[in-house]
Amino acid sequence: MRTIVHLSDLHFGRIDPAILAPLVTFAAEVKPDLVAISGDLTQRARTAEFLAAKEFLAAIPFPQIVVPGNHDVPLHNLFARFARKLNRYQHYITTDLQPIFSDEEMVVVGVNTARAFTWKDGRINRGQLEQLRATMNRARSARTKIVVTHHPFDLPAGASGRVVGRSRLAIKTLAECGVDLLLAGHFHIADTSQTAKRYQFPGYSAIVVSSGTSTSTRGRGQPNSLNVIRIDAPNLTIERRTWRAASSLFDILSVEQFRRAENQWIRE
Repeated sequence: MRTIVHLSDLHFGRIDPAILAPLVTFAAEVKPDLVAISGDLTQRARTAEFLAAKEFLAAIPFPQIVVPGNHDVPLHNLFARFARKLNRYQHYITTDLQPIFSDEEMVVVGVNTARAFTWKDGRINRGQLEQLRATMNRARSARTKIVVTHHPFDLPAGASGRVVGRSRLAIKTLAECGVDLLLAGHFHIADTSQTAKRYQFPGYSAIVVSSGTSTSTRGRGQPNSLNVIRIDAPNLTIERRTWRAASSLFDILSVEQFRRAENQWIRE
């Protein structure tokens, strides 16, 4: 069995500081095999924000997969945005823009979808997909295969905007590799769906999990949230946890269960 804590859209520079210590305590209690952070660590990609994000991540002493989001690219300084792009992210957080975590039960790949020229939207390119394909094809078929991006491959319920660019080509690649689970953020809306809702690839349906913002004040009508994903193949459980300020806890809002049948996940 494997446990993943999925955080997203931290937005240091616009956080609720009351959440930080309880979140660190929560992670220590869960003892995840992996913490996945799906982008937007900062609000405006400033040095002080990256330093605060780095300190927070260091307080969670478990394996981590971290990818950048569009807010981690400088916005107002156009020279920095187009010439330096993710330089501060790579200096303070990680130089690896396609990180990999692998053990006996799962393989997890993070993919950078943040782009300077698309502003808030994201894209995935053919080179990234080929690298992803090579990693997934090396993994034994029995492992659960997971991809972490900032921009989602499907819109969470109630969101308006765009999915990640080249999404259909990406899903075709993911289907060929047998990827099981897609983790993302960006819209600050927690939701769970399946790829078959938007993309028709016969015999293939992966689970799409979006997280709300875990720590920022930019909730967009939803409370701060995170996901706890428990994988006990062929079963998978997604706990949505929301922040309750009165109790200073991330309480369970919902529990969803899935069972894998070949390359499809069936909701139970």
